[in-house]
Amino acid sequence: MNLNELEARALALMKAADFGDESVRVNEAIVALAPANDRAWTRLGRCHFEHRRFDEAIEALRTALSLNRTSTIATNLLNEVRKRRALTPTAAERTLTGFTAREFAMLETLAPAEACEALRSRIDQLVDAVNAAPAAARIVEARRRNGAAGSKLFHANSCRPIASGGIEAFHHGGRWEPQFSLGWFTQPSCVRIGLGFNTSAAGGDPERDADRDQVLRYFERFQRTIAVSWTRELARWMEGNGGFIQRGTHGPELSMQPAAAVEWLLTCRNAAAVEWIFVGRWLFLDRPDDAALLRDRAKLARTVDDTFRALLPLWLTAYNAAG
Repeated sequence: MNLNELEARALALMKAADFGDESVRVNEAIVALAPANDRAWTRLGRCHFEHRRFDEAIEALRTALSLNRTSTIATNLLNEVRKRRALTPTAAERTLTGFTAREFAMLETLAPAEACEALRSRIDQLVDAVNAAPAAARIVEARRRNGAAGSKLFHANSCRPIASGGIEAFHHGGRWEPQFSLGWFTQPSCVRIGLGFNTSAAGGDPERDADRDQVLRYFERFQRTIAVSWTRELARWMEGNGGFIQRGTHGPELSMQPAAAVEWLLTCRNAAAVEWIFVGRWLFLDRPDDAALLRDRAKLARTVDDTFRALLPLWLTAYNAAG
C-alpha cells in the first residue's frame, strides 16, 4: 500500500477501536515513510499502550509531541501511559519489598492522596518492621514514662500526603513533640529518616498556641544540647551518614556542609517562622548504595533503626525537658 492507503487503513482501524497487531504494522509503516506524521506516532503510541508495552508507547508519544507540542491527545495519552506504567510492576519489581523507581514514579505521577493510598501497604509493612526494632521500643518506653499513650512507635495508616508533594509518617502522638519521622519525596527521589520539629501554627487544635509554645521550648532545649555536647558529634554523624537538614517545605539542604548545617541549627532564632526543622539521614534513589537500601525493606528498616538510635540521645534530652 502507498502512504494514502496506509493512512486510510489506519483511520479505519482507529474508528473501529482496533489497536491490534495490524494497527501496529500499519502505523509503523506510515512513520517509516513519513516520520514527521505526528498523528501516526500518536496512534502507534496508543497501540503500544493497549498492548501494555509502556516504554514503547512513551517513546512514540514523545516523538509525536516533539513534532506537535500542542497535541492534547498525545499529551493526555502520555500522562495516562506514565500513570499505568507506575502502577504496573515488572516481574523483577514484584520480588522487591522496599521502594524502587516504580514507587517513586507513582509518587511523582499520582496526586498526593492517591500516591499515599497506593503506597500505604508498603509503608505500613516498613513501619511494622521499624516498630519491632530496638530504638522504637526505647522511644515508646520514654513516652510512656512521661504519661503518653501508645504501645507502638508508628500506628497503622500513619502515613499522610503532603500538599506540596510527597508522603510523610510521624511517630504516634508526635505533633507537638520532637518527631521521629519518615518522608518520601521526588525531585530528587529520596527518603528522609530522622528527627523534626513542627513549629507551624496550622491545624484545628484549640490549644495549638500553647502546644506550639511547647514545641518551641523543645527545640530550644535541643539547641542547648547540641551546643553543650553534640556540636562536633552531630556534624561527624551527618558527614558519615548522608545527613542533611531541612527547613520549611524545601528539600534537603544539599549545598550545606554538615558543620554549617549544625551551626544553623544552633543559631536559628526564628523557628516559629521556619515552621518545620529537620535533621537526619537522606537516601537518594540515584545513588547505587542508597538504592540498594531503599529497595530492600529489611535493610531499610535496619537503616531507620540505626538512624533513630543515633539521634535518640538528642531526642531524649529535648523530650524529657517538657514544660
